[in-house]
Amino acid sequence: MTRLERTANLIGVVVPFVGVLVAVAMLWRRAVDATDLAVAAVMYLLTAAGVTVGFHRLLTHRAFVSHAWVERTFAVLGSLSVQGSVLDWVADHRKHHAHTDREGDPHSPHVGHGSGLAGLWHAHVGWLLESQGQADWRRYAPDLYEDRAMRAIGRQFPLLALLSLLVPAAVDCALHGFTAAGALRGLVWGGLVRIFFVHHVTWSVNSVCHFFGSRRFDVEDRSTNVGWLALLSLGESWHHNHHAFPRSAFHGLRWWEVDLSGLIISGMERVGLAWNVVRIAPERQRSRLAVEPVR
Repeated sequence: MTRLERTANLIGVVVPFVGVLVAVAMLWRRAVDATDLAVAAVMYLLTAAGVTVGFHRLLTHRAFVSHAWVERTFAVLGSLSVQGSVLDWVADHRKHHAHTDREGDPHSPHVGHGSGLAGLWHAHVGWLLESQGQADWRRYAPDLYEDRAMRAIGRQFPLLALLSLLVPAAVDCALHGFTAAGALRGLVWGGLVRIFFVHHVTWSVNSVCHFFGSRRFDVEDRSTNVGWLALLSLGESWHHNHHAFPRSAFHGLRWWEVDLSGLIISGMERVGLAWNVVRIAPERQRSRLAVEPVR
């Protein structure tokens, strides 16, 4: 990783955190209202779904098929989460699956940094300053590398990251009567605070969901299911299920395993925006059960 890349990633970690501190001060002064929170919530859902449905289930694992324009829309929404370009994200995640919790995994808490708190920190944030974006596109994401539109979206990542701040600022500014205070509140709440939460929820799947939680399938890695994170992660924290069946469009495999991303895909299927949706039959799930579930 170059010094420029490391510096950019460090800025991407620190600046949203500073935004949260500013938001706390604004809360103290009651400089927030339902409109600010609504803008933040909508931006959260759009950009988080861009990652979970778009970057992850559609573009990385091809858990369903959709129109090219839908793929590109999700690629843009995922980029607005400010987690790196679409090619970097997909290549890193495919590399993670190719070497899960073994040498070569970009963000395992169990390889290279011990298996304690140091490993957990590496999987959550530390890897961003070491291995993020270093997976070879030609090897791990050749389908996207050969797609000119996806390469173009990837090249525009710096602009998209800037738009991720400007869009909520502009929307909140308009909703508050085109005031500077409205723009500032949109920048902080819909921009920085929202990015902070999307970041740390996503990174928690890398760290917490390979460290704590429950397991029931016979898989060689150390992935876990973490139920309390399911709503915020839009279903991604049923991560052990995902590692057992990586191509499944649905990570929640039991009726009570809430999976909002799966619901989005089901909705897309009903209106003709998704087809060839991968589902795992109950008998196949039973065939992968461990003799004794591990907790």
